[in-house]
Amino acid sequence: MTDPARIVLLTGFDPFGGETVNPSWEAVRLLHGETIAGHRIETAMLPTAFVRGASALLDALDRYRPALTLCVGQAGGRSHLSLERVAINTIDARIADNDGARPIDIPCVAGAPAAYFATAPIKAMRAAVDAAHIPVEVSNTAGTFVCNHVFYVLMHALANDGDRARGGFVHVPYLEEQARRHGSTAFMPIETMIAGLRIAIATALRTERDILDGAGATH
Repeated sequence: MTDPARIVLLTGFDPFGGETVNPSWEAVRLLHGETIAGHRIETAMLPTAFVRGASALLDALDRYRPALTLCVGQAGGRSHLSLERVAINTIDARIADNDGARPIDIPCVAGAPAAYFATAPIKAMRAAVDAAHIPVEVSNTAGTFVCNHVFYVLMHALANDGDRARGGFVHVPYLEEQARRHGSTAFMPIETMIAGLRIAIATALRTERDILDGAGATH
C-alpha cells in the first residue's frame, strides 16, 4: 500500500451546463497513477452537484489522506490555467447543478469562516508553469458555483484536520471543441493542461514556503 504521506489527490468534475465533456476530468484522469516528485497521483471524479460533490471529495480525502490535494474545475471563457487564491463561504448559483439544485445566498458551511486561502504555494506554482511558456495566472475568484463550494469544503476540512496537508484549486479553460461551440477563442489543448498540472504539482511538493511575486490584479 502506498504511504498516505506520499499521495497527491487530484479531482475533476463531470460535465455540466449542457456540455458533454469536462476538461477538468479529462486532464485529471490522464494523470492517474503517475509518480511526480516521489508522490503517486490518485484521482477522483466529483459530481457537479453541491451536496454530492462535497461528499465525494470528503470520501476521497478520508480514503487517501493525501499530502497535497488539488481540485480542478472548468472555467469556460478563461484562456489560462487559473490558480485560485481564495475560497469564499458563499453559494450563489446562477444555474442549477447536476441534481437540479440552485441554492442562492447560503453558506458553503454554516458558522465557518468567511473565506479560506489556498495553502498550496500558488505564486511558486505560477512562476514555474509560466517558465514553461504555459498560460497561467493567479485568480482571485473561483466563482460561487460548485467549484468554489468544493474548494471551500476542501480547505475547511484541511484546516480542521491538523495534519498540515496542503490544498488548492485550479481552473482550466474549455477544450477547443467546446470553445468553438460557444463562439469563443479561449481554449487550451488537453496536453497543455496536463503539462501545466504536472509542473504545478511538482512545484507544490518541492516548495516549503511560497515566493514573493507580484501576481495580483488591478481590478
